[in-house]
Amino acid sequence: MIKPKNKVPELQLDLINDTKWILENQKPEKYTLIVFYRGLHCPVCKKQLQDLASKTEDFKSRGVNVIAVSMDTEKRAKLSAEKWETGDLPIGYGLSEDKAREWGLYISHSVKDPEPEVFSEPGMFLIRADGTLYFSSIQTMPFARPELDAVLKAIDFVEKEDYPARGGK
Repeated sequence: MIKPKNKVPELQLDLINDTKWILENQKPEKYTLIVFYRGLHCPVCKKQLQDLASKTEDFKSRGVNVIAVSMDTEKRAKLSAEKWETGDLPIGYGLSEDKAREWGLYISHSVKDPEPEVFSEPGMFLIRADGTLYFSSIQTMPFARPELDAVLKAIDFVEKEDYPARGGK
């Protein structure tokens, strides 16, 4: 489990725009928001990524860089972006099972078509510019993810009140 105020694991991913994304190379004004999603097979992920894509500028205006990440293959990740119309949302693919576990994500195995054989369950991590965890939300199921509007309001509150990261003990 990654605790608040501690460094998060390294993360390097290929993006669907044929570039590479490296967490330690991110230079956000304040935070990086990583949204781990289950993959192309997940209708809840579709809704979440469409919502994230529509709010990317809202996050940027608060000094937050965003990325969506899955264990999907390049083909499936590109198909997700195309079918879900996610615009310029950075989407990383090919997250390994070991790396997903290092981030504390739950791993599931396929129980029906069209699920891939193995995939991670959702998670959301808000990481300070210094590479330490501010908050995380990790699900065991596709349901009950944090609403992005609530995350935006929380960031506003945190910045206004200089609210510290909690739960690091």
